[in-house]
Amino acid sequence: MAQTPTKEGTIPFQIPKYDVPCVTYYKIFGDLACGAPPVVIVHGGPGAGHEYLLSFADLWTRHGLPVVFYDQIGCGSSTRLPQTAGDGDFWRESLFIDELDNLLDHLDLRGGFHLLGQSWGGMLIGTYAAKQPRGLRRLVIASGLASWELSMKGIEMRRSELPETTQEVLKKYEKEGDYENPTYKEATMAFSKRFVCRDDPLPEMLMAALKNLGGDSTVYRTMIGPSIHVPVGSLLGWTSIPGLPQITAPTLVYNGEYDTSHDIAQVPYFEGIPKVRWITFANGGHMCHVERDLKEKVLKTVGDFLTQGED
Repeated sequence: MAQTPTKEGTIPFQIPKYDVPCVTYYKIFGDLACGAPPVVIVHGGPGAGHEYLLSFADLWTRHGLPVVFYDQIGCGSSTRLPQTAGDGDFWRESLFIDELDNLLDHLDLRGGFHLLGQSWGGMLIGTYAAKQPRGLRRLVIASGLASWELSMKGIEMRRSELPETTQEVLKKYEKEGDYENPTYKEATMAFSKRFVCRDDPLPEMLMAALKNLGGDSTVYRTMIGPSIHVPVGSLLGWTSIPGLPQITAPTLVYNGEYDTSHDIAQVPYFEGIPKVRWITFANGGHMCHVERDLKEKVLKTVGDFLTQGED
């Protein structure tokens, strides 16, 4: 059953490079004054918005943890900046770290908070946690990626699991640069159904992310490219690996058995973070938190981890 947020609003966010008023939209479930550390949820994409992660709002009703969602700058109900399309110097990880800091300060969460980041959000909070931010208690990296190089290696490994004919279609249209061709889109959909979300039909919660990414692709296309299969954006060369040993917060890393976030991109988290647990959910894809056979298990795993020592 869908919950009603306790509070929602916007936070001013100053961006020196572009002289326009910007805001970050946020939504809270639960009572921030209840005494339990809130969980700040950091969405993926980049540009997917928070809605597809709303199943984690149940951390409040089931585990007594307040939950804070927000839309990162450039998507959802936060300020859109279509005039920045293609500006790879602007759309960098540092922008989103500044925004997360701004959110935590504005909501006065430095007394103690948890972070959960999914996909790109997991990448972001891995770097952020290495800075040992004041107040961080526990970390959940959900289907994250320790480096962009390993992300692309993982994608290639997943593609090799597709039927040969599908692989050839992907290669053909990528070579031609024809990413809008219906035949190419059909092949990428076959990839997504096997490795992104394995439920058919897709969960309703996931449709909001697809709408966000399709409605304004400024951030995604600038940071990634025209497709996850064609990485030409500002994330090229990105890595969090050197900083992982600096993460002091106890960390849960999870992915799905068939996740686009392949095991190869999780190993550096497991080897580099001092206090870490890694769980792979059997038969899961990249969105196992909404997949019908896994969503309850994911929620319980995350809730139990975050409340260790807090009950």
